[in-house]
Amino acid sequence: MAGKAAQSVVKAVGEYQYPWREKLAKYKVELSKGVWGYWELGAWKPLGISARHRARLRKEMLLAGQDWPYDPEKKEMRSKMKGHKCDRIAAERRENTANLMQKMPEMLLAYKKHRWEKKMKEEEKAKDK
Repeated sequence: MAGKAAQSVVKAVGEYQYPWREKLAKYKVELSKGVWGYWELGAWKPLGISARHRARLRKEMLLAGQDWPYDPEKKEMRSKMKGHKCDRIAAERRENTANLMQKMPEMLLAYKKHRWEKKMKEEEKAKDK
């Protein structure tokens, strides 16, 4: 007898469905006011439904395949990167330095040629005077 009673209790509990449709109908106006609460006449008013019950209602509604329109809109992702800028651009700078070091012999030859031409012009001016 006790076994049958326990089975009927388990069956009743297993078949129990959270009455989310009734709860949604009851708290629809309250849920549309915000997630945490709202300002009314300069005073903060918390929602008429607790966060725990709101979360359970949301969960049951999502499990039933319905969408939950009462979540706040998502904010834009933070675009500012964390850390020091010098650490982020260090690889670029090393690559740029390597490229410049490969061009260095040409640059030195161009510099020496320029200096030599400048020296020759100064010597010509000195001779002309």
